[in-house]
Amino acid sequence: MGGPVRLAVRAVIVQDGRLLIVNAWPGGVSDLWCAPGGGVERGASLPENLQRELLEECGLRIVVGAPCLVNEFHDPDSRFHQVDIYFRARITGPVPVGAWTDPAGVVNRRRFVTEAELRALRFKPDTLPELAFGAHGIAAQALYDPLEPIVR
Repeated sequence: MGGPVRLAVRAVIVQDGRLLIVNAWPGGVSDLWCAPGGGVERGASLPENLQRELLEECGLRIVVGAPCLVNEFHDPDSRFHQVDIYFRARITGPVPVGAWTDPAGVVNRRRFVTEAELRALRFKPDTLPELAFGAHGIAAQALYDPLEPIVR
């Protein structure tokens, strides 16, 4: 019944009251915004994958915190199905300014937005404003056991 489910990781980065979002539609064919991240590669932990994706797509070095959302979506027509795991994260180095570009050409725009600015845009998932700007208590965080090699 269709191909495998695609697994991806995304970062919820709020800095100075602003959320980092990206437009990942090459050529600007859509005005849809989302949290930065991307597909998981085998053999690396979810946080390692997220660190790689943020460096590639946004030129940012990050520290990955606790997972905060599991979101899945699919396209019934193409049978595409993806599960995104969102992690809280923070930037550890300088934020590139000016004419930085994603070497893979996936992310064409990135920006920090307030909650009001986010709500004026088209974005996914629908819960992104609450996730970024809502309660950050321990009850809102999930547990995560980092990637371990299989024991034989």
